Amino acid sequence: MENEGSPEANLVQRSQWLFLLALLAGNVALALGPWLVRLADTGPVSAGFWRLFLALPFLAVFARVSGQALTGIPRRTLMFVALGAVAFGLDLASWHVGIEMTRLGNATLFGNAGSIVMLFWGFIVARSLPRGMEWTAIVFALAGAAILMGRSADISATTLIGDLFCLAAGLLYAVYLVNLQGARQTVGGWSLLVWVSIFACPVLLSISLVKGEPIWPTDWTPILVLFVSSQLVGQGLLVFSMRHFPPLVIGLALLTQPAVAALIGYQVFGEVLTLLDIAGMALLGSALVLARGTRPATR
Repeated sequence: MENEGSPEANLVQRSQWLFLLALLAGNVALALGPWLVRLADTGPVSAGFWRLFLALPFLAVFARVSGQALTGIPRRTLMFVALGAVAFGLDLASWHVGIEMTRLGNATLFGNAGSIVMLFWGFIVARSLPRGMEWTAIVFALAGAAILMGRSADISATTLIGDLFCLAAGLLYAVYLVNLQGARQTVGGWSLLVWVSIFACPVLLSISLVKGEPIWPTDWTPILVLFVSSQLVGQGLLVFSMRHFPPLVIGLALLTQPAVAALIGYQVFGEVLTLLDIAGMALLGSALVLARGTRPATR
C-alpha cells in the first residue's frame, strides 16, 4: 500500500485535481455558449451550424492523433450514428432558438434535461419502476420545471415558449444519446464527434435556410469563440476528464453551467432572478444531479 505522503500518492492526488479542474473548466466553457449565440449576428441556428462546421477539421486531427479510425465503421452502426446526429442537429437548432427567447439560466437547465429523460428511458428498458432517490429526482424535476415555466409565463408568453424550445432540445438530446449508446462501445469519442458533425451540419444549414436566417457572419468573433469554447475546449476537456469520475460528481459539475449562464444573464442582459427562480433552479438542478447519480453517465 502506497504511503499517503509518497511521490506516487502525491502524483495521483495532483492528477485527480487536474481532472477535476478540467471537468469544471469544460462545463464553464460550455456555459458561455448561450451568451455567444446571442452575440452572433447570424441567426441562432446558423450559429449552431458554424459551431460544428468550423470544429470538423480539428476533431478529425484529434481523432487521428488519438489513433481513432474515421473509416471502417459498420454500416448498421453508422446508421444509428446518422439518426443520432439528426436528433443532435434538431436539438442544437431548438436550443439556440430557445436561448434567444428565454433567460440564459433557464435555457441551460432545460437544455440539459436529457439526463432526466435518460432516467425515464432506463425505466422503460429495464421494465421497472423508480426506486428511492429516483422518485426524488422525478419530483424535483417536475416541481423545478413547473416553477421556472410559471415564472417565465409571468414575464411573457415569449419566455415561456423559449423554455419549451429548450426543453424540446433536452428531449432531442436524449434521443441522440440513445442512438449513440451502441456506437460508443466500438467507435472512439473523437471519431464519433466527427461523424456526428458531418451528419448534423446539413440539418442545421437546411433549417437556417428555411427560416431565412442570415448565414454568413459580418463579425466572426462570437462565432469563432463559440466553436472554440463549446466544441473544442468544452467538449475536449469533458472527453479528457469525465471518465475519471462517477456520475454523481459529473452531475454536480454540470450545475456550474446554469450558475455561470445565470450570472452572465444578470451582468450582461439584466436578467434578475427572484428567490422563486432560484428555488426552481435548485430543484431542477438537484434533479439533474440525482439523475446522473442513479444511472450510468450518459456523456
